[in-house]
Amino acid sequence: MQVLAGKPATDTIRARFNYVVDTGVPPVRYIDWPEMEARAVPPQYRRHEMTVRNGRPLRDTFDLDTHGFVFVDHPTKVVDFTNEGERKRLYDAEVQSLVRQRSGASEVVVFDHTLRVSDEEGQKAVGARPTVKGVHNDYTEASAPRRLREIVGDAEAERRLRKRWAIIQVWRPIRGPVMTDPLGICDGRSIPRKGFILVERRYRYRTGEVYHIAHDPAHLWYWFPRMTRDEALVFKVYDSDPAKPSRFTAHSAFDVPDTPADAPPRESIETRTFAFFE
Repeated sequence: MQVLAGKPATDTIRARFNYVVDTGVPPVRYIDWPEMEARAVPPQYRRHEMTVRNGRPLRDTFDLDTHGFVFVDHPTKVVDFTNEGERKRLYDAEVQSLVRQRSGASEVVVFDHTLRVSDEEGQKAVGARPTVKGVHNDYTEASAPRRLREIVGDAEAERRLRKRWAIIQVWRPIRGPVMTDPLGICDGRSIPRKGFILVERRYRYRTGEVYHIAHDPAHLWYWFPRMTRDEALVFKVYDSDPAKPSRFTAHSAFDVPDTPADAPPRESIETRTFAFFE
């Protein structure tokens, strides 16, 4: 990638990522359904060391449709991200504006927030999920339109499916700077359309699908060290337009070498949106 020409080695680190292994047996996970967990078929992973580039010096070169992600300054008025009412009152509008600006969408609908904390005590305190240390993309060719139907209904989905639409996520720390389990993100152009392993996520009342992604040495990884709560990553996990250079992203939390033992746990929120285009 020409944007990397001349960048010094100090702008890179080496880190290990958990990549899925295709065993020939379709993986199945049960989410918030403990009595069914014995039937789960967990994905199998292999760790691969990859070069991860510091994206901060390159931030102005990233484009959502080209790379699949952008990194932005995004001050927020939200004080407590764990407060659902405050999220609805303040954050939904902030995210809608941000996604419209960065994607060119004519309309943006927020449909989900997920809090994540990297230690168990913190998870219990705020009802958060753990961080995800497996290379993945949150929707598949089938599950993206299915989720649209679940949220907006069949009639509205049929209308929306006639034009381009996308699922775009906004990820940010709710406290910072992030020193543990940062989010790594892969240039969408470097992800071959192979090695996408479908993983079922079965809930009590619906079944979702995600792609976990097999290792490929061509993957180009980036991270944004010490992200603060007034910074955000905006990235696509589905785009209905096959002509776009990046329709999906591979992303994952990862361990940064030489992280101090007393570094605070990562606390973050990811917000999922539907972006509709004219």
